[in-house]
Amino acid sequence: MKIESKQMDVYDSLWQKNEDIAYQTLEVPFLQHMQLGDLQADYYVGFMIQDINYLVKVTDMLKEMSENVKAPKDISDFMKNRYESYQKYAEATLKQFNLNGVSNIKATPAMEKYLADYKEAMEKEEPIYFAVALLPCARLWLWVANHLKETCCNAYFTWKKDNMYGHPEDHYKALLDKYLTKPEQIEKANNIFRRQMKNEHDFFESSLQE
Repeated sequence: MKIESKQMDVYDSLWQKNEDIAYQTLEVPFLQHMQLGDLQADYYVGFMIQDINYLVKVTDMLKEMSENVKAPKDISDFMKNRYESYQKYAEATLKQFNLNGVSNIKATPAMEKYLADYKEAMEKEEPIYFAVALLPCARLWLWVANHLKETCCNAYFTWKKDNMYGHPEDHYKALLDKYLTKPEQIEKANNIFRRQMKNEHDFFESSLQE
């Protein structure tokens, strides 16, 4: 009797092919010192400032996508749902840090490249590939948070706790499987996913240079 093997879905395949970058990211000094609990506070503040800028800028891009992508309906709904989620989180974060906005924040070279790659995906690719571009952040932060060996006594345990729960597959898996079916589509998606994983790595790496 012939047993047919089930092909791995695009969502998990993208992660499996690029998990090497996740392990490299976990080893950068910034995260290693977070794990040890001896990260100097000013480096963490610098990291948070850049992350808030990222959050607001990506929210702005999602707003544009939610307004411009009318069809197909499931991709349109995805953009609207992600925008609403990001907007809510961005507003709460700005309020938490008593900020009116991010206009005076200067992006580091690593963050500048990361945001530029988002913008390129938004302006030059089909909307499904912007969804692919969003996924590395959602998956990597969850993965890193769950792999950091920290206890509640660690000063940075809050970051771990805030990021270790989530189900990005609920938003991405079915959508990617539906629209990324051809080898050339999957190859392009992998290139974008890997580029964004590298951008995440470089953001963490640039947050503390030893």
